[in-house]
Amino acid sequence: MIYLSEFAFPDADREFDFRQGVKRTCYDTVYPFHVLSGKGLGRLEFATVTMLYGGNGSGKTTALNVIAEKLNLTRDTLYNRSNFFEDYTALCHFEARAAIPANSRVITSDDVFDFMLNLRTINSGIDQRREALFEEYLDNKNERDFRLRSIEDYDRLKRINLARSKTQSRYVRATLKDNVREQSNGESAYLYFTQKIEENGLYLLDEPENSLSPERQQELARFIEDSARFFRCQFVVATHSPFLLALREAKVYDLDADPAVVRRWTELPAVRAYRDFFRAHEREFE
Repeated sequence: MIYLSEFAFPDADREFDFRQGVKRTCYDTVYPFHVLSGKGLGRLEFATVTMLYGGNGSGKTTALNVIAEKLNLTRDTLYNRSNFFEDYTALCHFEARAAIPANSRVITSDDVFDFMLNLRTINSGIDQRREALFEEYLDNKNERDFRLRSIEDYDRLKRINLARSKTQSRYVRATLKDNVREQSNGESAYLYFTQKIEENGLYLLDEPENSLSPERQQELARFIEDSARFFRCQFVVATHSPFLLALREAKVYDLDADPAVVRRWTELPAVRAYRDFFRAHEREFE
């Protein structure tokens, strides 16, 4: 499914015209002006899955943030936004084949990191509560003089009866939910994507391979592929992961080229660097 078909960024001439009409300010940056035009990126034409490939400073994250801002997509965390961001996005234009679904969103590495950090915070609280429950169990188990004097005592009575009828571990499990930290960082990161990506949506993913092992990256690639094929989703992914770049029928823009061009994933320098490395060590795998 294709919702967003094209997106046009201002070229150097339009940026120059805008700057001529702006009074001098105390700001030391005009970001995102000159970033994408400096890379020769003027227009993107999207497929169901579109990849933005490039190294650090190539502009792929800037492009995603500009698109997300122009489309007013949902996001969970703040991003590098300057005082000129609205001025820049006002100069951008896009074409859509269908209305952009309301559940569409941009997902960044910061979103995933915050999600994992929140899980750790929750787990820390769970661990502290577990220690308190161990002590509570012993107190309730050994209680001999308790009397039910009012309705406020009813909850204490239930806990005393629970402690007398269960072992310590079963008492804790009965009163405390399981610790969610049984998942690794990679599993938690993958869980975040599967929770946020729903049917019928446009999703912008910024380097989703971060925090994912090679196996998890391949699993995410299959999830993206299935979501696009069967659940009417469209994806724009900024990445340099060969596992994601190799997605079937994905359209890959090389933002390291000037101007940016569409290439086969096997033509990309980073992918060829992997190939050359493993070829050089081929005998060690035997």
